[in-house]
Amino acid sequence: MSVQWYPGHMNKARREIEEVMTQVDIVIEVLDARIPDSSQNPMLNTLRGVVPVLRLLNKKDLADRDRLALWLDHWRGSETVMAHPFSTQDKADVGKISQWVSQMVPHRGTAEKPIRAMIAGIPNVGKSSLMNALLGRRVAKVGDEPAVTKAQQKLKVTNGFQLLDTPGILWPKIENPDASYRLAVTGAVRATAINYEDVAVVGLKFFITDYAAALQARYKLKELSTDPVEVLKVIGSKRGALRAGGKIDMHKAAEVFLNDVRTGAIGPYVMETPEMIAHEEQLVEEAKAKKEAERQARLAAAIPQRQQDKNRKYRDEQAKQAHAQSNDENK
Repeated sequence: MSVQWYPGHMNKARREIEEVMTQVDIVIEVLDARIPDSSQNPMLNTLRGVVPVLRLLNKKDLADRDRLALWLDHWRGSETVMAHPFSTQDKADVGKISQWVSQMVPHRGTAEKPIRAMIAGIPNVGKSSLMNALLGRRVAKVGDEPAVTKAQQKLKVTNGFQLLDTPGILWPKIENPDASYRLAVTGAVRATAINYEDVAVVGLKFFITDYAAALQARYKLKELSTDPVEVLKVIGSKRGALRAGGKIDMHKAAEVFLNDVRTGAIGPYVMETPEMIAHEEQLVEEAKAKKEAERQARLAAAIPQRQQDKNRKYRDEQAKQAHAQSNDENK
């Protein structure tokens, strides 16, 4: 089972992006450094075609540097992809964007031929904060809820550099259930579209396996259970997520944990590696192939039955006609 969230305005945004992509020289895709692959939009990759992309791995201060380096190595050498750790709060990072963009689009950058860059990304990765930082003024609404931006804006950074903002978009169906939960854990999916306890359990399972020491330090746990539900109960008891009678409020406990994950209170982390994603993609393809094979089998099995029904209907019609003809002859 996976988390799905695809509001109507996102479908409209997809059409708008498709329409203006022919006018774009480069895509600046803002990613969440904690989920470098899951925060990519495969639909955007399809729409941009051969247009180069600058991937800004935002929230670098919340990310595990060693794991982030694996992704930089993974993309290094591509002619159409450039990736850099990034923070909208780091003025040095913001100042380097014009340089990075010019490297990828060397044939433009003058007042007569400005570089036309599209800022894109899924909800809640920092697109609006990036625009405000680049322009040095508040022109885009910023919020901690996904899907704050819902309309395109065209803005001038310099005489040789223009920005085209787009609404944050997810894609109609998130095929990888693991990726969908990583999106939910890090806050890319609106709160009303998730089950807090389910998402927290998935997040805890990851931290128990990959960042156990950080989890123990945050919640002062002498021992760490391998059962994420039990760990969530302990977090609830330690943080006062209690109902009458001392019963753990699991929803409240989940809120506490997910807030700590999203704000970096537990420590820096990255939830995926290139090797992990390659394995998950293989499993997704195998599941799709199996589902298609089952569909074809059902279709094949249904054909004889449909033919039988057709033959039976034909015989019934023939019998009716014969009966009607016999009645006419007897009159």
